[in-house]
Amino acid sequence: MDFPSGMYQECVLALALVYKFNFPGGDVYYNNERIRELVVAGINYADKSSHKDGSTDDYYPYERALGASCFPLLACTESCILLNIRDEKILEFFKRRGRWLINHNESGKLSNHQVLCALCLYNIHIITGEKEFLEGAKKRIELVLSWQSDEGWFQEYEGADPGYQTFTIDFLAKYYQKSKDHMLLEPLKSAIDFSSYFAHPDGSYGGEYGSRNTFNFYPHGFEIMGRIYPLATQITDRFLYSVRNRKRAYIEDERIFFHTVANYLQAYLDYNEAREGSLDERGAFVKHFQKAGIYIRKEKSRYVIISFAKGGVIKAFSSEKHLYSDNGLIARLKSGRLVVTHHFDRYKIEISDNRVEVSGSFGLVKLKLPTPFKFVLFRIGLLTLGRFSSNLVRTLLQKMLITGKKRAPIWFKRTFVFGDSIKIIDEVKYLSKETDFKIEKLYAGVDHTSIYVVMSNTYQESVLKKWFDLSEFIGELNEKNYMKVERIIENN
Repeated sequence: MDFPSGMYQECVLALALVYKFNFPGGDVYYNNERIRELVVAGINYADKSSHKDGSTDDYYPYERALGASCFPLLACTESCILLNIRDEKILEFFKRRGRWLINHNESGKLSNHQVLCALCLYNIHIITGEKEFLEGAKKRIELVLSWQSDEGWFQEYEGADPGYQTFTIDFLAKYYQKSKDHMLLEPLKSAIDFSSYFAHPDGSYGGEYGSRNTFNFYPHGFEIMGRIYPLATQITDRFLYSVRNRKRAYIEDERIFFHTVANYLQAYLDYNEAREGSLDERGAFVKHFQKAGIYIRKEKSRYVIISFAKGGVIKAFSSEKHLYSDNGLIARLKSGRLVVTHHFDRYKIEISDNRVEVSGSFGLVKLKLPTPFKFVLFRIGLLTLGRFSSNLVRTLLQKMLITGKKRAPIWFKRTFVFGDSIKIIDEVKYLSKETDFKIEKLYAGVDHTSIYVVMSNTYQESVLKKWFDLSEFIGELNEKNYMKVERIIENN
């Protein structure tokens, strides 16, 4: 990195928490004045490393990223409230960044960022008493509530992402805890209802079937809501089971580490002793979230999630064990390009009692990596025109790396038949005679994704399942322009 990422100043909240509260094993930090000094130093550096307007960068210079401006601002303001830090220079920094947040937004619909922004502004209102920050917070809350589907999920780019849903629930629950705004309770309950379907029997949560492929889980908001809505703590109980049994996702790299540390500490402090019921008490059911494009089927000991919106991505469990994962088909063409069936898109679906089908076109994968020449050009662009149009740069990068798609002239259909076992039928057909679009390698892969999301592609036990090599059927495909493969997934 050739500049300091503003996101890292988020670490101050974990330090403030262990200074303020005597956690088990935390005697060395509790009331240790050196820890308090580090918190204040971290906040001061968040100020020093910001732009003059209060915004900060995350991945490239002059990004002025909403997320990177909000995550550390929440940590800094929470730390000041916890430790009763009253420093005029710090307060001026909070107000400067808060006013930037009021007057700026970002491209793309990322609900978790909008609620996070509201929470930051509300904290600044608590600290300063100034009403402009309260009004700014209310406007962001109104915006994110308008993005909530009647199925309970909040928009994350193109659809529902259960992982980032837990971020939105967390920030919204914290906002409720501070503001006592009862208008938020029903949206929160609806969001928790949706999330409950993605707490898997083995304790893992979320995954590749979401719009952003994430396994994220923030427990604190669920603990806050558990006192009002017992289903919330049933979900965190399932997560705690995954922690004990090493089934959770591991996202503790150096960039994401402090996202979770402070949240786990807060969840510990707000742990709800009165816990009622269990997700295991739910009987057999079939649930189809039509707008999210996600289908869930629970029968006896088997639990299956299929994303229609992502071309038939599937995750299956038997009893408390992960049974099968499949991110759809991935093929290498004779041209060297890769194509996949899991792009977020509108696919044709057919549903009957024991059978579901999803069909559509393969999508071309974009593999954008910087060369030294491209990197230098990008930096020149950022330091000249880009510094005055950060949102335009962000929009172009989103189109290039996340939302932009191009279909390939290759048709597929995935059929799932449910009986004592799961039968998966994959069909592929060429829609073009062009040689470049002929397939030379074909797999049903477990963990391949093809959009850039910083918090996806993390380690979870399910990613170790084997890929299915379907290349032996390519001869038939190239000869007849059509192939059909059947596989059986036993409930072992």
